[in-house]
Amino acid sequence: MAVLPMKRLQLCALKKNRKAILELLQRRGAVEVQDTGEDEVFTHADMSQARSIFQKNAALANQALDVLARFAPEQKPLLSMLEGRQEMTLEEYTAFQDRQDETLKVAYRLQALDKRVAEQRAEIPRMQAQVEELTPWLGLDVPMRHPGTHATDSFVGALPGEWTLEGIYTELKSRAESVSAVDIEIVSASREQTCLFVTATKSEAQQAEDALREMGFARPAHVTHRVPADKKRLLEERIDKLQAKIDADVAEIHSLAEHRQDLKLLSDFYAMREEKYGVIGKLMQSKRTFVLTGYIAARDVPALESELTAHFDVALDFFDPAPDEDVPVALKNGPLAAPVEGVVASYSLPGRGEVDPTSVMAIFYYVLFGMMLSDAGYGLIMVAACSFVLLKCKNIESGLKKSMQMFLYCGISTTVWGVLFGGFFGDAVGVIASTFFHSDLTFKALWFEPVSEPMRLLVFSFLLGIIHLFVGLGMKFYQLCREGKVKDAVYDVVFWYMLVGGAVVYLLTMEMITDMMGLSFTLSPTVGTVAAVVAGLGALGIIAFSGRDSRNPFKRLLKGLYGVYGVTSYLSDILSYSRLLALGLATGVIATVFNKMGTMLGGGVGGAILFTVVFLIGHTLNIGINLLGAYVHTNRLQFVEFFGKFYEGGGRGFSPFGAHTKYFKFKEEK
Repeated sequence: MAVLPMKRLQLCALKKNRKAILELLQRRGAVEVQDTGEDEVFTHADMSQARSIFQKNAALANQALDVLARFAPEQKPLLSMLEGRQEMTLEEYTAFQDRQDETLKVAYRLQALDKRVAEQRAEIPRMQAQVEELTPWLGLDVPMRHPGTHATDSFVGALPGEWTLEGIYTELKSRAESVSAVDIEIVSASREQTCLFVTATKSEAQQAEDALREMGFARPAHVTHRVPADKKRLLEERIDKLQAKIDADVAEIHSLAEHRQDLKLLSDFYAMREEKYGVIGKLMQSKRTFVLTGYIAARDVPALESELTAHFDVALDFFDPAPDEDVPVALKNGPLAAPVEGVVASYSLPGRGEVDPTSVMAIFYYVLFGMMLSDAGYGLIMVAACSFVLLKCKNIESGLKKSMQMFLYCGISTTVWGVLFGGFFGDAVGVIASTFFHSDLTFKALWFEPVSEPMRLLVFSFLLGIIHLFVGLGMKFYQLCREGKVKDAVYDVVFWYMLVGGAVVYLLTMEMITDMMGLSFTLSPTVGTVAAVVAGLGALGIIAFSGRDSRNPFKRLLKGLYGVYGVTSYLSDILSYSRLLALGLATGVIATVFNKMGTMLGGGVGGAILFTVVFLIGHTLNIGINLLGAYVHTNRLQFVEFFGKFYEGGGRGFSPFGAHTKYFKFKEEK
């Protein structure tokens, strides 16, 4: 377990080499650049406008890629989502800069084509709606805006519902008796409406329309100066032309799909430049020189120093940070512990002076996770799936790779606990053997079956919890001793060991307790007496020294008594480990229920089909639900019970200046 030692870096170089030096640092990703103040000689450059342009261009490239994804989606293999960024050499990156402007033009063209296609596609429904509106009027052989003659006026409109010509005239006459010179033609009639072409003398036209309006008559919202059939034909021709334009634009988009890789590189190119110019804004600069300060892991100092001095005229200074500095935190652990670094980081990185708990936590993490899931079949599935991903996806990203490794180790632990507890897809072996082969073959537990002996599992869970908590106290003891606080280690750790450990041993001398827990032994009264004395001395020590920061004796006593009251938290912490029993039993019991459901039709072909379907669906649901439960509750036992004994966190993660790209990463140079 290790928090990497950090060094302060101060670099001074000529301004003409600034671009090359920053690009080298960005590719290496080893230095966290700090923002420094200004003085009379060195000032900061305002890079906000340049960064805004780079952000805009990166967004343009991403929009162009989105256009290609919608119109010409990239064919990817099934596991492509697990593949990491593509590797790119420095030569390939340099060569791209020559075609950067051309790729930017492609991005603009794709954006313009997408906009035009969207506008054209929006226009087609509008025209189709006009065609729909014209359909009832196709029988009209004059324009809908027919002006009439010198002596008459003409207009069109519709009555609600289906009317006959006789009915219209009768209703019109009853409403306007004086109207006599009016001619009505039914253009079309349906259950919804009756479309009319009305002609009347100029003197009676308005009166006739008013009477028709009383009947529900309404003029159409859109009328045309053309004959409806001609207008429909023109609209359909326009729709065909628009569709042809859309097809041509889509075809051009497809032809530009060959630039997809360059567009990805363009996005990363401007993202890197935006980040680089953000760093430039933090540098102290004079007319001809610049100064860069920051943090670097001590292990990376020799390599970076050698590379910088070999290529540039630079002045480098590496020194230890001051004790009160906010030094960033980076972790370095072995292959077994490194996968759970993300779990520690999700809680909090170690604070100043704290030890890295990852290695110790990893052991318990795998053990507790496997015990909660505890089915060999499920464990083998996890091992197989994670191994396949790790072997198949060689270029997987570091974070995802660690997650796969973590679940691989959890799967191994789950398999081991499944063998110990006799769980292989629940009791699937026995059920299949008895139902379909009339055999008494079973998957026997190497240790014991939790369903048959739940109290035994509960006692073991408590024992494991006590060990877990005591190791946490041990971490606190080590941390205090490392800081030179040996007395505090005795007061805050040893006395608690005495109190809690003595109390546990004393309980084991009580026959009632051992019988309740199903233990086959009871410690002797002599051991109980010694344990009680040890626990009492621990309690007295806590009372005497828990409030040692207070000078007032009365306050000190009250704080000491309150400190002893903290023993109840240990009781609740130990009881928390009963979740190991609960989740372990839940996995096995639910699996057994699904196996039982699958045998409802007994043996035979029908029974085999039902069993297969129920087996696949049931165990898929079971492994999904309990895998999530094991992950959540394992994290809880680490964060609340284990970390609560010694770990505060609060460290700031190491965030080096690097190529934080989406699609490509620089290939490591040998």
